[in-house]
Order: sequence, then structure tokens, then C-alpha cells
Amino acid sequence: MSSFFNTLTGWCERQIMRCPWTLLLLSLLLCGTTLYYSIKNLEINTNTAEMLSPDLPFQKNQARFNQAFPEDATTIILVVEAETPEESSQAANQLVDQLAQENDRFESVYIPTDNAFFRQQALLYLDQNDLDNFAQKLTDAQPFIGHLAQNYHLEGLFGIISQALNRHDHALPMDLNPILLAIDDALKSQLTGQSHYLSWQNILSADNYKEAAQPRFNRTIVIAKPKMHFNEMLPADVALSAAREISHAIMAENPSLNIRITGETALEHEELESVTKGATFSGLLSLVLVFAIQWIGLRSVKLLITTYIVLVMGLILTAGFAAITVGHLNVISIAFASLYIGLGVDYAIHICLHYREGKANGLSNSEAILDSIRDVGSSLFLCALATAIGFFAFIPTDYAGVSELGIISGGGIFIGLIISLTVLPALFSVFSVNNVQPIRSPLTPAFIITFPFRFSTGIRVVSILLGIGACFVLTDLTFDYNPINLRDPNSESVLTIKELLKSKTDSPFALTALANNLEDTDKITAQLKQQPSVHETITLASFVAKDQEEKLTTIEDLNMMLGGQLENFDNTLDTANQQTALIKFNEALKKAIIEKSPNVPQQTLQQLQQRIEAFMQQADATQAPTASYVQLEKNILGLLPFTIERLRTSLTATPFGLDDLPLEIKSHWISATGLYRVLITPEKDQNKPENLKEFVTQVQTVDNSVSGLPIINQAGGDAIVKAFINAFSGAFIAIVVLLLLMYRSVRKTLLVIMPLLLAALLTGATNVLLDNPFNFANIIALPLLLGMGIDSSILIMHRHHSSSSEDQNLLQSSTTRGIIFSSITTLCSFSSLAFTAHQGMASMGLVLAIGLTFTVMCSLIVLPAFSGKRI
Repeated sequence: MSSFFNTLTGWCERQIMRCPWTLLLLSLLLCGTTLYYSIKNLEINTNTAEMLSPDLPFQKNQARFNQAFPEDATTIILVVEAETPEESSQAANQLVDQLAQENDRFESVYIPTDNAFFRQQALLYLDQNDLDNFAQKLTDAQPFIGHLAQNYHLEGLFGIISQALNRHDHALPMDLNPILLAIDDALKSQLTGQSHYLSWQNILSADNYKEAAQPRFNRTIVIAKPKMHFNEMLPADVALSAAREISHAIMAENPSLNIRITGETALEHEELESVTKGATFSGLLSLVLVFAIQWIGLRSVKLLITTYIVLVMGLILTAGFAAITVGHLNVISIAFASLYIGLGVDYAIHICLHYREGKANGLSNSEAILDSIRDVGSSLFLCALATAIGFFAFIPTDYAGVSELGIISGGGIFIGLIISLTVLPALFSVFSVNNVQPIRSPLTPAFIITFPFRFSTGIRVVSILLGIGACFVLTDLTFDYNPINLRDPNSESVLTIKELLKSKTDSPFALTALANNLEDTDKITAQLKQQPSVHETITLASFVAKDQEEKLTTIEDLNMMLGGQLENFDNTLDTANQQTALIKFNEALKKAIIEKSPNVPQQTLQQLQQRIEAFMQQADATQAPTASYVQLEKNILGLLPFTIERLRTSLTATPFGLDDLPLEIKSHWISATGLYRVLITPEKDQNKPENLKEFVTQVQTVDNSVSGLPIINQAGGDAIVKAFINAFSGAFIAIVVLLLLMYRSVRKTLLVIMPLLLAALLTGATNVLLDNPFNFANIIALPLLLGMGIDSSILIMHRHHSSSSEDQNLLQSSTTRGIIFSSITTLCSFSSLAFTAHQGMASMGLVLAIGLTFTVMCSLIVLPAFSGKRI
């Protein structure tokens, strides 16, 4: 078969050399037409949900949920945090209002824990004991609330506090310590140039000031569903840009606010941004390094230019092949260009070096062309066939992203071979390389050149021992199922989601079960409550408050006592006499300290009085003292109207049942087709893989049809690992059969395969030792390593057994130079990825750097050592 191939290619090359210009013009015309067709027809599909087969069970479960509750699919999470719950709630509602106006960018936006219904019925969701305690606090605070309703200004607040401080009876109904400490905090912040609002909500609801200051009350989650454009590289870019712009404007109004964006959609967006940025940096660096390496290897400007011409033409034609066969590129198959550069350029490099070697040996231009094709043509065809098999093996797998990559890259391998065997000789015919000198390295010691042959026995023993040792190390090989670990750890979305994953209530890694009726939801809930990894389950029935009759009695009593005062509350802040009010309050504090008032701890009184003295001294020393006093009044009383309004609304609670829940709540818990949703939240920190796996496993024992990000990550990882195992097993068997048919020798086949297996074992073991587990990103490097490994072994085998010249050493041949420089070219192209911020790209660059190094070493050292032939 080899002789037939050489005869056929020889005839073709002679025809090409007779009319090279015709071939070049036709090739340019074909490339131009293909480029135009690709631009018009090759689309980009960045929908990561389509990376795996939709027929997989977990994909069907997720699709079922997405169809039932489309508003909760592909959403972004906006985390609104502030120093007080009032500010957090105000900012979140402002954010919702403004995002809702962007109806061309968002399909829906809502706050899961805040709407008109929840605000009215808020007190009914409290336990009876908590409601009774809250009612008692409001009853005790009634004189203060009533007074402030009629005297909404700093003088009114300080006046009522002063009266309470200097009462001589010991039975004050309201504990003054929390409010005095809160005022002290406001003064302390303003003294340091910051603005800190007093939270009346915390003061009225907490048992003490320390509890009131807990930050867990100050976070509000906003869920927004962006309109996606999957035909663009950044499908959520328009929506996320609007969300960021609105968030920044809201934060500019209140510097104490912090609005962060996360969620799977935001994570994927930032990942694509990070990958693009990292690829740009590494691409420019790689371009410089590749150019330098190829110049060192080829030592000819003409050969360098012709190599790049062939490379560009191959990329264009491969893109056209992708447009015809697949029609689009996904976030994985878009890597075909990098794979093509890494593999397709190898053929051009080998032909160029053989052509250069022929010219250096005194052959004519036509003889050098024919000799280069005859020497490596059949080997390159075998390399292309073996590499293509490796890619085509991914086509039948469930991993659609890599399956499409297999189609495109497999076809691109043959395109690269054909271009190298046709256009490259035509370019040599038109632009011949003259005055070529042999490339020899006089500085290379002889023992390095003869090392694999002189120490073959030792190399064999060491190789076997390394292979056995690697097998033991590989028992600790792991796959990282969490795609969050692939992203830039310093990005906003990653930092935010890792913080949320610690939460028992706000974790994005909650799971969802679907039931046909409420009875089924109750059964699922009862079983899930027994699982230690489950924090709680939420269903539609969870939103119907229990013991409403008794609670409504308490609320009605509160409304009778406070309702009139709250309705007449004047929320227009009177900004007069703040300085006078503070002076009077300071005197009242001094009096209370002297008289040792029993109503408040002395330490609190002394601390607050000293803080007021310091504040007045600082304020009076400024050019505009009034502004400082006005700001203090705003900091202390600014949030009171919001709290009073929320309190007034909650006192209008009414009895309700399941049918009374509004549509805006029902739509998230019962689908249009009658499916009921069960939300399952985790008990433990989901940043830890063992907790995540335990959560998924225990929930699936109750219901194996649950869906959610943890299921997608874990089941998706299993599917990908299975796809690669099946693909590599099939590819390995097919390549072995191909080599047996081509070589008709078990020994030669083993010589080609053995270095590849050893390199694979050493690559895996090294990654284990470096704690660089395989993941969704670096596993894509395996096809490239397979192609590089098989190509190098085949070429070395061909040159090793075809060379008849005794003074020509294998490690000084053009074949070896081609392997080394093509490997270094690929290494430079990808190893720079190891220094990018995106952890997935960095791990892929590390795997490639390690794998390529072992591949070249095994091909150039281990294979000759096992060959038994000396040159």
C-alpha cells in the first residue's frame, strides 16, 4: 500500500509541478469562495446546555423543569447588600423597577422574598412565640412611635429619650440601650467621614443591639431572566451590561450599597470574557514564540512564508467544512483552529524540512520536491488517518460539544494533509529555496545523539518501572465536577457564588423536584426531611401561614393600638434645630450620668455623651456646621418612614388559603401544566466537593428525577468522562488495527503504540502529583495529545527503518527536527495558557505542556531504545 501511495503521490506531484500557477490560482479562488460562504453561513452557538446530548436522563429532567418554569431557567442572580435591611430592600426594589423597564433585555425580574403580598402577610409567617415577642416590643415602644409620628425630627427623638432617661421609676417599658448604642454607631461613623444609617427595623425586632447589627438580615436576592442571543459569542452581554450599568448607578447614590451579579448565566458570561481575554494575550505571545521557533527550525524566510500560507488556507477550508457539515461552532468546537495549528502545520513543517534537506544535499528543485513527498508522504497519510480516527471516535458520544469538534477537526486533518501535499509543492515550484546549507549542531555532544542506542537496556528498564509506578499513582486520579473551579477565582461572579454556596437558604446549588399534586409534594418533603444533607424543602403549601386565627388576633390588637398613629405618620423630615436638639440631648445625658440613671448602663451613657462632644467639636470646626447636623439627623431618622410603612402594611394582614396566593407567587411553584415544584436547599457548605456529592446522592435516593446545577455538574461530568473513555477506547483499538494493517507487524505496531501509552501514563501521573485534576476544560487537550503522540511515533518509526545511510543519525535527521520543532510550536501555542487567570485554560495549558513533553521524550528516546537497531 505504501508503494502504491508513493506512486500515486509522485504522479500527482509531477502534474502539479507542470502547472503550479494554475493550482495556486484555483486554490486561492476556492479559499476566497469558502471564506465568503463561511462568513455567511457559519454560526456560533454558545448555549452550553446543548453541549451534552438532550437524551441523557439528567438533561431530560432539566429540560422538563425549564419547560415547566421558564422564568427560573437561565437566570442571573443579583445580590444586594447594605448595612441595614431597609437599605437592602429599598435598593433591591429600585433595581427590580429599573430592570423591568428594560423589557428588550430582560424577560422577567423579581425578588423571591419580597412583594406586595409578603409585605402585607409578613407577620403571619412568624411563629406564634416570635409574633408575641414582637408585639410586646411594639407595645413597649408605642410611646416612642406615637411621639415620633407627631414629631418626626431629631428634637422629637432626643426629647422622648431624654424624658425616659430621667424618669425615676425603674419600670421602663422599653429598653433604651439598643437605640442609644445605634445612635452612638451613627455618630462614630460620621466622625470617620462615613455615612451609617440607623436601622429601625432591627431595633424594633431584635432582642438586643448586637443581634440587630447582624449582617445576615441585610442581603436581598434579585432574580432576573435575561434575553439570550446564542448566535453571539457573549449571549447575555446586552442584558448583563444593562444590569451592571443600573447597579452602578444605584450604588453611586448610596456608597454603602454593594450589588453583585452571579448565577450560572453570569458565570458563563464572565468565563467567556476571561477566555477571550486570556486567549488574546496567550495568542499574541504564542504568535511571537511560534514565529521565533519556526525561524530557528526552518532557517528560511521563504519556507516560513509558505508554511503560513498553507496554514491560513487550511484554516479557511476547515472553517468551510465546518459550515457545510455542522453549520455552527460551539464553545468547544471553536477550538478547532488551535487544534489545526497544532496538528495541521506539522505536515507542512515535515515536508518543508525534508525539502530543505534535499536542497542542502545538492538535489535540484524538482528532485527535492519529489524526494520530500516520497520520503514522508505515506507516513503523513498514515499519521493523518490515525489522528482523524482519534477525532472521529468522539462523534457517536453523548458529549455533543466534543462530537462536533471531532467532525470538524477530523476533517481538518485531511484538509491539512491535502493542502500540504498539493499547494506546498506548487509554492516550492514557483518560489524555490536556493543556497541552502545543511543544519548541523556542532555543539551537540555525540553522547546525546547516540544516547537512546548506547543505553537502550537501561532506558527499557526505567520505562517499564515508570509505567508501573504511574499506574499506581493513577489510582488517585480525580475529575473535578465543579465548573466554578475552572473560572477566574477573583471574578465577581465566582467570589459571590462561593459566598452564597455557604448559605443554607440562598445557595444556587439547591435542587428541584417536580410532583403531580400537593399530596406527592408532601410525600417527597417528608422523605427529604430525613436526609441529613437537606436543610429544608419549600413547596407552594409552604407559603400558606399556619395558625392564622390566633396570629390575626394578635395583629388586630396591634393595629388597634398603633394603626392610627402609623397612618398619620408624617414622613417629611423637619430639618430645623438639629444642633440645638443635640446640645439639649447632651445635657440630658450628663444629668443621667450624674444621677446614675438606672434605666441605661452607665458605660453606654458615658460613651454616647463623649461621642456627642467629639461630634459637635468636629462639626463646629467645619466651614458648614449645619450640613453635618443635617446629615446626622438623616442618618438617624432617614429610614424610619420606610420601617413605619412596612409595619403599617403588615398590620393589615388578612386570612388566606392556597387559592388566595397571587399569581406572581404561584407561577414559580405550580406550572401551567399542573406540575408542583419542590425546592430542596442544602444543609452544608456546597463549596466542598464531599458535601455536594453527599447532597446529590441523598436527594436522588428519594427522587432520581430531581434537577439543578449540582446534578448537571456531577451527571454531566460523569457523561463526559464516559464519553472520553469510550472514544479513546474506540480510537485506540481502531488505530491499533490500522497500524497492523499498514505495517503487517505486531512488533512495529507495538513500537508505535508503546511510547504513546507510556506518555499518557506519565502525563496522568504527573497531573496527579501536581494536584491538577482533569476537568471539563483540560480533558479537551487529550485529542491533541493523542494526535501528536501517534504522529511522532509513526514518523520516527518510518525514518528509523527506512534510513540506509550509516553516517546519518536518527536524532540529527529532518524527521527528528520536524518532530521537535512542531512539538515546540504546539507547546508555545498552548503552554502560555497556563499563565491565564481562567483556571480551566490554565489547567489545559499545563496538561498540554506536560503531555507534549512526555510525548516527544518517549518518541525520541523510548521508541529507539526498544527498536533494537543502531544507526
